[in-house]
Parts: sequence; structure tokens; C-alpha cells
Amino acid sequence: MKRQNWVYIVVICVYVFYVESHGQSSLLRSGPMVGYSQMREVMLWVQTTTEAQVKIKYWEKNNVSRSWYTEEVTTSKIDGYTAKLLADSVQPGKIYSYELYINGKPEKIPHRLEFQSQKLWQHREDPPDFKVALGSCAFINDSIYDRPGKPYGGGYSIFNSILSKKPDMMLWLGDNIYLREADWGSRTGFIYRYTHARSLPELQPLLGSVHHYALWDDHDYGPNDADRSFIHKSIALECFMLFWANPTFGFYDIPCATTMFEWGDVHFFLLDNRYFRAPNNSITGDRSYLGRAQLQWLVEALKYSKAPFKMVAIGGQTINPLQVYENYSNYKEERDTLLSLISKENISGVFFLSGDRHHTILTKLERKNQYPLYDLTVSPLTSSPPRKEEFSEKSEFMVANTLVLERNFAVLEFSGKRKERQMKISVYNVDGKILWEKTIKESELK
Repeated sequence: MKRQNWVYIVVICVYVFYVESHGQSSLLRSGPMVGYSQMREVMLWVQTTTEAQVKIKYWEKNNVSRSWYTEEVTTSKIDGYTAKLLADSVQPGKIYSYELYINGKPEKIPHRLEFQSQKLWQHREDPPDFKVALGSCAFINDSIYDRPGKPYGGGYSIFNSILSKKPDMMLWLGDNIYLREADWGSRTGFIYRYTHARSLPELQPLLGSVHHYALWDDHDYGPNDADRSFIHKSIALECFMLFWANPTFGFYDIPCATTMFEWGDVHFFLLDNRYFRAPNNSITGDRSYLGRAQLQWLVEALKYSKAPFKMVAIGGQTINPLQVYENYSNYKEERDTLLSLISKENISGVFFLSGDRHHTILTKLERKNQYPLYDLTVSPLTSSPPRKEEFSEKSEFMVANTLVLERNFAVLEFSGKRKERQMKISVYNVDGKILWEKTIKESELK
């Protein structure tokens, strides 16, 4: 057995033993999780088992002479016993160690707890190098509510493999939980499903020291292939906001799961492909996918951005031309409008990210007299992948030797001097073994 796996097993055993044996930790359900990072503040998240007072103590790494505390928050049943704790005494470009307090007592957590503030590099130096982990489709087995038969989820050690790559942040590309039939009809069900998925022991070390951002897809939103008609969409959004620590939710004062953030010199646009979406099989009426307002916001935000890489993340595939499953191509008029506006507005650096499909693939759309548009699909994390004989898609847009039909994740590594930036894509299996790599230069997306 690899040394990495032994270390992983030891960490998880220590964590489980601690949870079962330490009285104070019976109040900790999941987390703490590191959320969004800015230069002057960082958001953290935690969930307790019952009502409790929580706060975070933090200090610059390797300098315990001075420390700060977040405001103390009392968790409550109505919020699923979750809390967001704002570290607002940070300075740019620092790494902080932290400690969780529950009811005034420090929680002894066996894995590393760290977060970082973003660097103030503008007008001073080259942009910082950084890494982003990517993944989608994380099914956590729950025999009480799962369908009979072979468990659909597995390979939970993938979260330790992600952590071993030392990413600065992780981007969850949708289907981050899997709502079951017993869940999506009530707020109680939503909170239960989020709690069950977030409490996975193997996930806790990754939550504690890597910044997390998320978008959603149908299994975070409601029933399979759910659209804007879903009666509990407001509950779905409320619970998404309770369990994720994105910097914002919505645009133009319109509530939804959409957000945008910067990391270094790269801009990330996380879109909502559910809240405004017409039914997949609708024939008449407004055949929206992102919706007119969100589409307008996206194009304007992309036009404003000066980032060398503009990462546009959507739950479903954008570039794949095949009108199968829930690809954007099924909403041809709106998809064509988006791609046309990117061309007409001469927006450089656009690169799409997606999940959903239970396989990983890089697709590429060549455009006459313009740079190509890519879409990197990364899936699944812990859900079951399709068998090779079940996968029959063929498209000239598929980049050769990038198809992966096993559980996997990706890491994007941004590096290089200003105006000479590059993005290295690396795709790994459950054990952290490299499956394929590709580097795309800033100059290739102009």
C-alpha cells in the first residue's frame, strides 16, 4: 500500500476515534470549512449537532504572539445548526492558522486548520501562482434512503488525494450532494441531505484548509433534471446558501446561486443553470437555460473583465454539440446567442468548466479567425462512472486522449509572468495518479 494511503487511513482513524471518544466534539457535526477569501476578510463555516455558541480564533501562521477572534454565533435548528464566521482582521497575502471554539472551549481537531488571504499584487509584482481543484458528482451512500442494490457511491479516499495536491481552493461543479426522493419535498429533507454529505469523515481534512466555492446542478436543486417550475426552488436556494460560503448569491438583486470571484488574476463566473431553466422537453414559450437576465449579466461581466483567463463554470456542458442528456446544445437558440456575443464583443480568455456527465472530457470548438473555445468537464468524484461499453458519444469536438471513465478530479495550475500566464490542466484518478495533462497559454485564448 502506498505511503500516502497509509497516512490517509491513520488520519481518518484518529478523526473517527476522536469524534467517538471526546465529549466536547460530540457538538461538532462537520467542518470547520474554509469559504471565500478576499484581501481583508475570509469566511469560515461550521455545523454543530445541536444549539451551541461557536467562534474562530486565528493568528498568522508560526506567529502566535497575536491572535484575533471572529464574532461568536449561536447555531440554531432553523439554520441546520450551521454558522458562518467572518475573519475580518486579516491582512493581504497572509496564511493563518485557526482554532474552533464551541461553547467557549477549544475543539481539538486532528487535521491541519489553515486559511489564506488573497495577495495584493496589483501594480507591485507578477500575479501569484495558484492551484484550483475541480470535481462534480459526489454521491455519499445512505442505505436508508438509497435505491436497493449495489451502492452508487464510493472511493471516498479521493478527497485525501485532492488534499495531497495542495490546491489553494476547490471548485465544486455541481451535483455536490444527491437529493433523494425523501429529501426534495421538504426543508427538513434538504437540510438532512446536506448534513449527511457534509459530515463524511474523509472530507473533513479537505474542508479545513482549502478554500471552497460551489455552483449547483439538478441533484443539489431538486429532482433529477429539475427546472424553474420546481415548487421548492426557494428552499433549495436557502439551503445552498446555508451550507456554502460563496462571496455572493445572485446578480442584479435577483436571487439565485450565481456568483463571481477573483483569485489572483483569474476571474471565475459560477452560473445557475436551474433557477431560470425551461423544462428540457418544452416546445413552446421561453426556452431559457441561463435566462435572459443572467445571460446579459454574464456577457457584461465578461466584457468588463481584464483577466487573462475567464473561467465560466456551468453545471452542464456548453461546447459539446450533441443534444443529449442536459447539454446546453438542447437550448440551441440561447447557446448560439451566448457564443455569438462572446465573438461579437471580442471577449478574450473565455474557458468553460462543467460537471454532470459522470465522465471527464475536454471539448474544443474551433472558430474562424478567433481563438478556440474549450469546455473541461470533470466528473465523477464519488458517484459511479459509466462502463466503457455504455459510453458511445462521438464528436469531432472531443480532444483526443482526454476521456476518463473512472472516478477522478482535476487540478488547474495558473502560473507565469504577467501577460505570459498559462494554465496547466492535470486530471487524476482516485489514488492521485496522473491520467492526462495539457497546458494552455494565455496567448492561445486571444
